[in-house]
Amino acid sequence: MPWIELEHADIYYVEEGEGQPIVFLHGMSSCGEAWWQQFERFRDRFRCIAYDSVNHGHSSNSPRDQDEPDRVDELERFLAAMGIERPVLAGNSMGANTLLRWAARHPGDALALIPSGMGVAPEGESAAPRQMDALDSETLFLPIGDSLTDGFKAAQPRMYERYLRIRSTATRIEALRHPRPMGGFSLEERQNLASRAPAITSPMCVIVGGLDRLAPWAARLHELVPGSEYHVIDGAPHNVYYEAAAEYNAFVDAFLSRVALATA
Repeated sequence: MPWIELEHADIYYVEEGEGQPIVFLHGMSSCGEAWWQQFERFRDRFRCIAYDSVNHGHSSNSPRDQDEPDRVDELERFLAAMGIERPVLAGNSMGANTLLRWAARHPGDALALIPSGMGVAPEGESAAPRQMDALDSETLFLPIGDSLTDGFKAAQPRMYERYLRIRSTATRIEALRHPRPMGGFSLEERQNLASRAPAITSPMCVIVGGLDRLAPWAARLHELVPGSEYHVIDGAPHNVYYEAAAEYNAFVDAFLSRVALATA
């Protein structure tokens, strides 16, 4: 159960395997351990790493009177502390947004980029993050909205319950009961993604669930990034990597095989 200190933050992460690093970035209110199905698939060939962002999982909370931290700054500090210079980055939702903003700063520095459940806002839609409402004092298992489907809950109740348990940590509950201001640290980068995405040269594989309300965002990202791949998994929700892990992993596996051949 390793931790690493990044400035004033105490970051928890999980790591398995050896070789080329793949860093998995979780979504809002999720955690690094939610990527365990990807660890099972790739740990025999890659160094799989997933960390809990500040105010999530088992990492530390930020001060209540300060804005939410910049997730891209956090990622850059984590990569530097771990000695990772040419990562494969895979992120879902908030994690994919972090990945894309990082890639806009470093257009060719990643060996590969795999965003899911996110993209670039279609013209006319706001890319600004929404300020979260405070969680009530009774809730312990955090609601997940449309991240997973009711069909998945009925067919695989244990898998559904596991997701609820691993993300509903004291750190995340504290942050939701006392929401930090979203601040403006990432707003300009979010709004400028449409103009900066075409400059990304790292190989990119965009994956999205067919039921995901952000599917149009993912489609636009694919249109903007030259040479990117695009895969829609029919019937899959926002957390496509979790509910449709077999299909997601197959697309990622094939993509990474092509990237390895192209860069050999």
